[in-house]
Amino acid sequence: MEIADGLLGPLLLARSAIDRSAALRGDEEWLRQAWEAEKTRVLLVQDGRTLIRRFTDGAALVLTSPAEAPEGTRYLLGVDEDGVPYFAVNAPLPEPAQGAGDAVGLREAAVLLDDRDAGLLVYAVALEAWHATHEFCPRCGGPTNVTASGHMRVCPRDGSQHFPRVDPAVIMLVHDDEGRVLLARGPAWPANRMSVLAGFVEPGESLEHAVVREVLEEVGIAVVTPRYLGSQPWPFPRSLMLGFFARAVTTDLRPDLDEIAEARWLSREELAAQVRSGELLLPTEVSIARRMIETWYGGPIPDTGW
Repeated sequence: MEIADGLLGPLLLARSAIDRSAALRGDEEWLRQAWEAEKTRVLLVQDGRTLIRRFTDGAALVLTSPAEAPEGTRYLLGVDEDGVPYFAVNAPLPEPAQGAGDAVGLREAAVLLDDRDAGLLVYAVALEAWHATHEFCPRCGGPTNVTASGHMRVCPRDGSQHFPRVDPAVIMLVHDDEGRVLLARGPAWPANRMSVLAGFVEPGESLEHAVVREVLEEVGIAVVTPRYLGSQPWPFPRSLMLGFFARAVTTDLRPDLDEIAEARWLSREELAAQVRSGELLLPTEVSIARRMIETWYGGPIPDTGW
C-alpha cells in the first residue's frame, strides 16, 4: 500500500488566522493606542490554561476588552485582517463560579477551537512558558525585564538580550517493507498506550541525522531515507515537533529500557484490531503523532485517544 505524500487531516496546534505583526512590537505609540482601543481583544493565560465557552459544535476563547483585562505581563499576539489587535495577559483566571467560562488547558481546547482561537492560544501558552523560565539572566543571574511586547527580555545589569526559544524535536513513524509500523511506549505510560518514536535534536546535528540516531538508540533499528512530513508547535513547554517517515532496513527490536518499555511491529490489520479491542490506545487528535499514524494507515482510526 502506498503511503500518502502529505499528512491526512489538520495539525491542530499548527493553525493560525492572524498576522503576528512583528514590526509593531517595539512601536510604543501604536501599542498604547491599541491597548486603549475598544475593538482590541485580550485573552488571559495562566499556567498554560485559559477560559473558553463551549457550544454544541465546539468552543471559543473568552476574549475581553483591554479595560476589562487584569494587570499582568502583556504579550502582543498580532492583528487580524480587519485590523483588530490581539493581546494575551498572564494573570490569574477568574473563578468558574463567576460564570466566566471553563478554565482548560491547550490539549483539551485545541480540538474545540477554530483556526484563529487555536493559533492565539498556542502562541500565548508558548510565550508564557518561556517567560516563566527566563526571569533571570543566564550570563550574570540578574533579573531581566520584559520588552518588545513580550517577545524579548533584557538584562539591565549587562545589557544582554534574550529571545523566546523553541527546542526542535524529531518525531518519526518507522515502517518496514512488510507493511508494518513500529509503535512504542515509555516506561511511565499505561500498558495500552503507544505512539511513534520521538527525540530532541542535538547540537550540531541535522534533522535527518537525528531521526536515524534516535531510532537506533531507542529501539536498535536502522532506518534510511527520512522523509519530512510537517511540523507542529508543542509548547509543553517549548518543543517544535518535526515529523518524518523513515524506512527500516533492520527489524530486530532491541529497546533501550530506560526510555522504551515496549515496542512492537504492527500490520494495518493488527493495528485496527487492537484499537477496536482496547488493547491499543493511540495518541489524541491534537498530536502530530496521531496524524502520522493515520497517514500511514490510510485514513481515520476511530478510538477514544489519550
